[in-house]
Amino acid sequence: MKTRILSSVAAIALTATAAAAGNYTPPPADPVIAPITPVGPDWTGFYFGVQGGFIDVDTNTPPIGGDGGIFGITAGYDYDIGRAVLGIGLDYDWTDITLLPGAPGGAIGVAVIPPTPPLKLESVFRIKLKSGIEFGNGLGYLTGGYALADTNLLGDEDGWYLGLGYEHLVGTSFSIGGEVLYHEFDNYANTPVDVDATTFQLRGAYRFCPRSKIRRSKGAHVWAPFVLSALASRKPL
Repeated sequence: MKTRILSSVAAIALTATAAAAGNYTPPPADPVIAPITPVGPDWTGFYFGVQGGFIDVDTNTPPIGGDGGIFGITAGYDYDIGRAVLGIGLDYDWTDITLLPGAPGGAIGVAVIPPTPPLKLESVFRIKLKSGIEFGNGLGYLTGGYALADTNLLGDEDGWYLGLGYEHLVGTSFSIGGEVLYHEFDNYANTPVDVDATTFQLRGAYRFCPRSKIRRSKGAHVWAPFVLSALASRKPL
């Protein structure tokens, strides 16, 4: 009798072990999450800065023309779409270039001729559009748009400009660079005088809320942290 009982217990134990072995599920392997790698700055955001350099003004009516220093402020907004960057901005530059010397005046007989002040270019304003491509921490771009020149004697005149520029991000919030711009102002102040001007300027800007773009390797998922949290909270079998 004792032998039969032991045999029955052994048989039940073997059956239970086999059943458990058939239902065994190994624990899931830890998921492999690809590292997040910064791939460059994100140029999206507003900026404000200063610029300065050289301007050369020429006309189709010699001797009107001249050259000299120019400096001003710049502000705008850039939008980063991958490696391409689009932007819109405003420039205002001050200058004091003599385009035509004045005359001292004098007297011819009984007639008195008053002195004539010199003709000067005083400022240039621009509304800018920009399209560029990133090169590491740098940005090369084409720019063009509306320009407005102002003089002390003839008032202001509408025109346009085209140019090239480059900016390089320094640290996380500052960029330095330069631009070469060509401007045209035809029939200035309703006269036959056509004016063209070329500027060469260096610039520095503070950029608000810059950030790095990130990229995961192929096969990684942004929800991987949530999966890890769920696995960690599972109770052991």
